[in-house]
Amino acid sequence: MKPISIDSKYIQQLIAGNESAFKMVYDLYSENVYRLAFRFLKDKEQSEEIVQETFINLWLSRDKLDMNGNLWLYLFVIAKRLSLNALRQICKSTELSEALLINVLQIQNTTEEDVVVRDLGRYVDTLIDKLPKQQRIVFKLSRIDGLSYKEIAQQQNISPNTVKNHMVEALKTLRAHLKYAHIIYFFFLFYRS
Repeated sequence: MKPISIDSKYIQQLIAGNESAFKMVYDLYSENVYRLAFRFLKDKEQSEEIVQETFINLWLSRDKLDMNGNLWLYLFVIAKRLSLNALRQICKSTELSEALLINVLQIQNTTEEDVVVRDLGRYVDTLIDKLPKQQRIVFKLSRIDGLSYKEIAQQQNISPNTVKNHMVEALKTLRAHLKYAHIIYFFFLFYRS
């Protein structure tokens, strides 16, 4: 992530409230801000929101910019802080933690920065394999194969309520183990950048 540096005259114009200078800065740096946010969040919509929030912050705080400063570094710090705040919210929300887990399971990227994601994916696979047999089967059929509880119940000759109970227990177990993994994963991403 090596964005193009920007001439101080454009920063000066941005400080003065020139919208054309702002648009140029957005065009130059928005993709890099998106990639940074995506490294943390692994979610397209949330990463796009971070881009928007970062540039709103830039516009609202433009009078505090240093004309000779490093604009990318300024944007980087804002985007990273917003991404970490979003991750804290994800960790507090069962639904969002689940969504992050599913995104991590589905990511098939081979870039260097995704080595950690693959390691986390392998860790998740290990956790899934350690689940009690019926929980493991139900979890894989639901989250990996995409079957509904009703379809799983028919396939396994159990009630949909039993399927739901197995999923609740499997997710509870995975969440308990992944809270620790999330901390390590996010710590690594934070200090890697």
